[in-house]
Amino acid sequence: MAGADLLQPGWEVFVDFRLFLLDQNKGIYLVLKDENINKMCFHAVMLDASFDRVIPLEAFTDPSNGYLVGDTCVFGAEVFVCKERRRGKEECITLNARLTYKHPWRIEKFSKLKYEWIESKPFNALVLYPKGRFGGKGNHVALYLALVDPKSLSPGTKILTEVTCRIINQEGHGDHFVRKGKHLFSTLDSFAGWTYFMPLEYLSRADRCYLLKNTCSMEAEVIVHGIGKQLC
Repeated sequence: MAGADLLQPGWEVFVDFRLFLLDQNKGIYLVLKDENINKMCFHAVMLDASFDRVIPLEAFTDPSNGYLVGDTCVFGAEVFVCKERRRGKEECITLNARLTYKHPWRIEKFSKLKYEWIESKPFNALVLYPKGRFGGKGNHVALYLALVDPKSLSPGTKILTEVTCRIINQEGHGDHFVRKGKHLFSTLDSFAGWTYFMPLEYLSRADRCYLLKNTCSMEAEVIVHGIGKQLC
């Protein structure tokens, strides 16, 4: 976010944004969406947002799609500022040496899971919707990270984190499926993740080895960058 240094302390800017990629053959734009980050609240410790997976490289470089022509591509961005506000109370973020937490989770009998969602129980809980949620129901796996006991946080406390979730290639000869994001956890905002984490069809592909002997292995990595507290 450009010009952030010109804004007053305590500012927040709520935006709705989307990115575009031009099909240079047809003169039309592909709209790039990610429902988890299209709407963002920018503030002093969250000045950027990005798409972890924009478009498959094979599709991007395919000449018939027109995205890369003459070694040139054209991107566009559309940003709507929904609201700007200055918080009534200031916040202080204490930046720590990076604290990293990793939590592996092995789920057996994956295809026989009966519940709409299941969760692990570490410091942060992984919450999995094996058959999807909301618009991704029936075609995507949904995966979220949640604070186990957000009420234990002191009032006004926020935890600045960088989150990486992986579904593991269990044969070790291919890439893991990875999504990354940033989140400011608090008592009122203790849940973050991806409704469209991974297509169910892709999860079950035998050549990817994400689902082996009906068992799925995943991992959450949480980096805590700092703790914020509201000043009186």
